[in-house]
Amino acid sequence: MVPGEMPQRAQQAPAVALLHGREQDAGVPLTAVKDVQLYYESHGSGAPLVVLGGLGLDVSEMGMLTGPLAESFRVIAVDNRGTGRSAKPPGPYTIEQMAADVAGLMDRLHLPSAHLAGISLGGRIAMALALDWPERVDRLVLIATSPRAAGRPWLVRAGMIVADLPMLRGHHRQPRHAIRAQFEATTRFDCTSRLGQISAPVLILNGKSDHIAPVALAEQMTASIPHCRLVLIDGGHLAPLLTQHRRLVSEIGAFLAAG
Repeated sequence: MVPGEMPQRAQQAPAVALLHGREQDAGVPLTAVKDVQLYYESHGSGAPLVVLGGLGLDVSEMGMLTGPLAESFRVIAVDNRGTGRSAKPPGPYTIEQMAADVAGLMDRLHLPSAHLAGISLGGRIAMALALDWPERVDRLVLIATSPRAAGRPWLVRAGMIVADLPMLRGHHRQPRHAIRAQFEATTRFDCTSRLGQISAPVLILNGKSDHIAPVALAEQMTASIPHCRLVLIDGGHLAPLLTQHRRLVSEIGAFLAAG
């Protein structure tokens, strides 16, 4: 697909079927969305907020964000295709494909629309969904992400190698083929030319010393998206999630409550 082109509507929200577990406040639900089984957790009540993790980041590693937010919202945290307890089919993957996965999950959960929060790769998935299904997104939160790769893929590759060390592996280790498929999907994605089409109000949260999603790209997004605010947080790429999560929760809560 040529960057900037809208995917065919035939690729949009596919039919889904529940395989296991309850849909509301479920512990271990697994849902089939077209050709992939997606794991998600739903906690809390209130306005729905779908949370999408970054490269290799699964639901079990986002509790410092999703737990506090579930005190005010119905938080639906999703393991992306290739991550956590979701299926890990052979690649290639695309960001648009993963956005269609989320749209299909929202259909199954009877959510005509929701707030979206995406971290890194998850932010690109959220942007793709906001562009191709604008009616599905109420407010959009973009954390440590950018509309395209910053030209430093070696930093991402280094992070992938470190994350694969035995002492850092989580309970749901990502196989190498899934890591590669997600990495290639996120590095190929570029929605720069379409940023002005995002109609939802947007909050961008970015680390001041982020070299994977540099501040310059965050500023470019802020200038290009019609209703957008940028908040800079001390630290590097995942500092908003790992070391500044209290600030992150506060900023997100205030932004979503304003809507």
